[in-house]
Amino acid sequence: MKAIILARVSTEEQKQSGLSLPAQQRRLEKYALSKGLEIEKVYCFDESAYKTRREEFSKIVAELKDRKDIVALCCDKIDRLIRNFTSELVDLEQLRVEGRIELHFPSDNIVLHKDSPASDLFRFTMGVSLAKYYSDSISDNVKRAIEQKLKIGEWPGKATYGYKNISVGQDKKDIVIDEFASKVVKKMYEWYSTSAYSLLLIKDKLKNEHNIGFSKGYIDAIMKNPFYYGVMRYNGKLYPHRYEPVITKELFDKVQEIKAGFNKKHFKYAGLPYMYRGLIRCATCGCMITPEKAKDKYVYYHCTQYKGKHGAEWLREEDITDQFAQVFKKLQIPQDVLEDITGSLKSVHKGKSEFREQHYKELTKEKDKYAKRIENIYLDKIDGSITSDEHSKFYTEFRDKIAEIDNKLASLQKAEDEYYTTAIYLLELASRAYDLFKSSEIEERRQLLMLTLQNLVLDGKKVQFQAQKPFDTILNFADSPSWLRTVNDVRTIIQQQNEYIYIPDLRAYANA
Repeated sequence: MKAIILARVSTEEQKQSGLSLPAQQRRLEKYALSKGLEIEKVYCFDESAYKTRREEFSKIVAELKDRKDIVALCCDKIDRLIRNFTSELVDLEQLRVEGRIELHFPSDNIVLHKDSPASDLFRFTMGVSLAKYYSDSISDNVKRAIEQKLKIGEWPGKATYGYKNISVGQDKKDIVIDEFASKVVKKMYEWYSTSAYSLLLIKDKLKNEHNIGFSKGYIDAIMKNPFYYGVMRYNGKLYPHRYEPVITKELFDKVQEIKAGFNKKHFKYAGLPYMYRGLIRCATCGCMITPEKAKDKYVYYHCTQYKGKHGAEWLREEDITDQFAQVFKKLQIPQDVLEDITGSLKSVHKGKSEFREQHYKELTKEKDKYAKRIENIYLDKIDGSITSDEHSKFYTEFRDKIAEIDNKLASLQKAEDEYYTTAIYLLELASRAYDLFKSSEIEERRQLLMLTLQNLVLDGKKVQFQAQKPFDTILNFADSPSWLRTVNDVRTIIQQQNEYIYIPDLRAYANA
């Protein structure tokens, strides 16, 4: 009788132990020789016997079903063949009953054929049941281990992009920030948060600047992953993690808001890098002003007139650029005025720092309180004072509180670190806005527009707008013979700014 040898491992430990593929193969070849079986094929593969879909094993079963002669299928043990009552087991049993195969398990001392006694069949069924119980127990242990990791803020799998897995000691592993990849992730979020970039533009920018070939789908997944601000998503649930965040929750939320807005846009060429695409609306009907390249190779902007024809004007891109350039030309602050405002900001910065320091201490104290409560409920669970369900409920509640405080601390630290530099930078940016606008690339020019202007509309051939603070004050007094009142107004507005304003990419231009 011809024989097929099947050797299988499913874990790294088995590969290194007496169940390794070479060891199984040697035992089975020796067994076949002792029984006078002619070895026709040898299958050795790494595949779990408990998986719902076993591709290699399914191929062997299909081959056995197609054979016309009787063949012996030799496996070292029952659990090397199968660990569950699957459709493949039903097929093998049918082949055995029909007398088309024999099942040999040398280490279990079982040979099954069409005339096998009930005792051998019972032993085989018990062997499969015990193998299934073993697999189920392993699965339960893995689930409990994963649940425990999630509760203490540890990610149970491979680190996501922006982080990396490291070994700590002999047996312990950890996840830490990947210095380069985390900066790439942060840049992606910052680019997208300006509304100046589509996923396609980010894909191209990553390729051109960093030679990173991400697909749009992968970039989209990164832009949706809450892990980067401190929360891990596992099986649809969110858990705070203990790793260093790459971005703030505010930046993450802003990106999600913009993504939701992009999904509602109807214009066909949203991914094309036109200068003012998606920034200007029609003053008459509110429809989007859309770019279109004409036969003369110039780019023209016009209302889509989706809500009805109203004789909308067509305006060349260069004409719009000239209008914006004149606006930025007015954002010129005399040097003595700039020095006066920056000097005033320095004097108030100390007071703000003291206030933030006090707030930081209060938040840190509150965080320590909830951390202590987590320790206490763990002891209560061990003592039996509370149930496992109560422990899980309180643990989740306290971890959520700690995550909320961590976000506040991160925002507070950012405000402390960036308040003065941001205020000064805004003023310097205003002084150099015209030069920046004229010399910048498409993306940087769009960012500068969104930073300084809002509510852009095209009225006939005239672009109308509202200036953002504090640039509106600078523009209002740009033609004034005296900057005294402007100094006071600009100083007051900047001192009242409570949010850190991020200006991506333009810092290099402003500081050049």
